Amino acid sequence: MSDDTAVLVIVDGANVIGSVPDGWWRDRHGAAVRLRDALVPYATDGLPGLPGPVELVLVVEGAARGVASVAGVRVDSAPGSGDDLIAELAKAAAPERDCVVVTADRGLRQRVEAYGARCVGPRTVRPLPPA
Repeated sequence: MSDDTAVLVIVDGANVIGSVPDGWWRDRHGAAVRLRDALVPYATDGLPGLPGPVELVLVVEGAARGVASVAGVRVDSAPGSGDDLIAELAKAAAPERDCVVVTADRGLRQRVEAYGARCVGPRTVRPLPPA
C-alpha cells in the first residue's frame, strides 16, 4: 500500500545485506528475509533524523528474488539489476515526494541524487553488531 504523503525509503537490499559479513552469502534469500523483517519497525518509527511513518521498499535481486512483502515493507524483486529498479523508483517519486535511498554504492547514489533523492548509508538500517 502506497502513501504518497509519506517519505519513500528505498533500501538497496544487496548493498545493505553485504555491508555486514555475517555469512549472508550462504543463504541470500534468507538474508533478504531477515533484512525485510528487521526493517518493519522503521515503517512506523522512521529513520534517524527522519520521523515516521515512512513508506519502505526493499529492492532485492538475484538469489534473493521472490521474498514476499509484509505489513510495513514492500519487497520489489528486480528482474535484472537492482540498481536499475532503484533508480526507476527514485525517478518516479521525484519531484512530487521526498525520497531516501539506503545504499553505500557510489554509482547508484549519483544516479538517484540526480533525480532529487537523498541517500543514507546501510548502517542507518543495519547497525553493526556490538564487538
